[in-house]
Amino acid sequence: MPSFVWEGGKHMVFNTGAALLDAIVLALAARDDEGTYGYKITQDVRQAIELSESTLYPVLRRLQRDDCLLAYDKEFAGRNRRYYRITDIGRAKLHWYELEWKSYAEKITGLFEGGKGDE
Repeated sequence: MPSFVWEGGKHMVFNTGAALLDAIVLALAARDDEGTYGYKITQDVRQAIELSESTLYPVLRRLQRDDCLLAYDKEFAGRNRRYYRITDIGRAKLHWYELEWKSYAEKITGLFEGGKGDE
């Protein structure tokens, strides 16, 4: 039997696909009506999964292109900081992601716990 070393959640074992990243970013942007800035999003995401800034910024651009996020610049400490605010389309997509996640999580948890499956 192969052995493994658990590193206390340091690295995510499961694949993080585009939909999950989109959902996480939308959830973070929805926390504040003013939105949040890119570096903070990266730091918040890293609390749950390992993520580089080079991975995050294409996600932000895709969500902007899909009209889920609105980007704007705001002065902070003498320089501009790029903020991302969720749009109504983004809120609708986030709601859909939340419903899908709950359904998915229940099914997977049921399998782990020996649940009834499709009954």
